Amino acid sequence: MKLSSQTAVIRIFRILAVAEAFSWAALLVGMFLKWVLRTTEVGVEIAGPIHGAFFIGYAVAALALWRQQRWPFLVALFAGLSAVVPFATVGFERWAGRRGHLTVRAEKDASTPARETRETAGV
Repeated sequence: MKLSSQTAVIRIFRILAVAEAFSWAALLVGMFLKWVLRTTEVGVEIAGPIHGAFFIGYAVAALALWRQQRWPFLVALFAGLSAVVPFATVGFERWAGRRGHLTVRAEKDASTPARETRETAGV
C-alpha cells in the first residue's frame, strides 16, 4: 500500500506535533533538575537535542503542509507559534484537524486525459 505524499506529510506532521510536545515535557523536567534542584545536567543534555530535532521536523512539516494544503497565512503562522508555546503543537494539530486543514485535498481530476506531448508520444 503506497501513501500519497499529502497523506504521508499529514501523518508525519501529526506524529511530530505529539513528539514535539513530549520532548518539551522532557526538556522542562531536565531544566527543573538542572536549575531548581541543581542535581544533574543529563536531562538537558539528552532532551535538548531531541527536542531540537522534533522542533525543526515539525517546522519543516508545517511549511510543507502550508504549501501542499494551501493553508491561509494565519494558519501557517499559528502552526509556527504553537511550536514555541509548550504543548501547543498538540492543540494546534487537533484544531487544524477539526477545521479540515489536515485532510487530503482532492487531486487533479483523473477523468480528464492528460495532453499528449512529444516526449510521451514517442516522437
